[in-house]
Amino acid sequence: MRLWLDDTDSPADVIDAMALSPFATGEQPFSRTASLDRVRADATMTPAGGRVLRVAQHVNGMEARLIGGDGWTLRVVRYSNRAAVVTTTAVSQELAGSVLDEAVKGAEETTPGDDQVTMGFWWRSGRGPQRSEKPITTTAWELIRRNYSRAAAPRLDALMATRAAGVTGRLVLLHGPPGTGKTTLLRTIAREWASWCQVDCVLDPELLFNDPGYLMDVAVGWDGPDDEETPRWRLLVLEDCDELIRAEAKQSSGQGLSRLLNLTDGLLGQGRDVLVAITTNEDVSRLHPAVVRPGRCLAQIEVGPLDAAQAAEWLGEPAAASPGGATLAELFALRDGRHSGPPDPPVSTGLYL
Repeated sequence: MRLWLDDTDSPADVIDAMALSPFATGEQPFSRTASLDRVRADATMTPAGGRVLRVAQHVNGMEARLIGGDGWTLRVVRYSNRAAVVTTTAVSQELAGSVLDEAVKGAEETTPGDDQVTMGFWWRSGRGPQRSEKPITTTAWELIRRNYSRAAAPRLDALMATRAAGVTGRLVLLHGPPGTGKTTLLRTIAREWASWCQVDCVLDPELLFNDPGYLMDVAVGWDGPDDEETPRWRLLVLEDCDELIRAEAKQSSGQGLSRLLNLTDGLLGQGRDVLVAITTNEDVSRLHPAVVRPGRCLAQIEVGPLDAAQAAEWLGEPAAASPGGATLAELFALRDGRHSGPPDPPVSTGLYL
């Protein structure tokens, strides 16, 4: 095997080539690969008898290692998001399997506890669309229901109780002022729907709907773990996407709105069990009519402040609540002593500058 290097190659590229060499020449004709999502910081991932031959570390947190043993070679690549890819080559299929199993044994974090659920995160990097899974802390809906207004709670009850057979629309729209608990609701949905739906957060939604390739990878190209007997639905979370769904979105964001609509109620969404959840601070009257039309939304819920009576009940101190009510963030600030008095009355700020 011959290798040509130039100034565009990195030390990690050299490790890649060295790891492939015994497989390419036939010296070690058997290979196995595993991908890990949450690797422990103290995991060595070095089988007994292995010798570390090369180490390449990048300033972005990526590390590549080449490890050699009697009749086998192991390449371990760890990323800054704690994911890792492990590949072994060996003189026999059994040896390749045993080396890989030893390398990854105990390397991942334990399964999330009862108060945690696994959520996926998508972003586009220089290497294309990337996905990572992280355990996030969540709370059961019944324990946080009191944090939401009496007007919204019954509709949220129905949303939390939704199951795959009851999906009647592909869009979940949560709108309301900042600090009212919309993000907390999304984490709770991930918990309440865990049996039938995988929740993934898209970190750069402004790129997602302006890049067809990225959109296809996220919406169509990922089917979840291979060991799932019944593939689950997926909920793509897009937070604070005001510019994508405003009434003037067609002019300001190009094809982004059209692709969103196509995903939720068009050809792209047909045959794919994908839902989209959007949070926005905009009033529903300022949203594009195509987004809120009947039949498109599984749920369209205004998540507003608690009124004065409910805020006083939440605090347990009637005098501490403002006559104008309070947002959830304001109530927590009052409870924790981070606010010197009742929440200030809401002030109209007009349109965005």
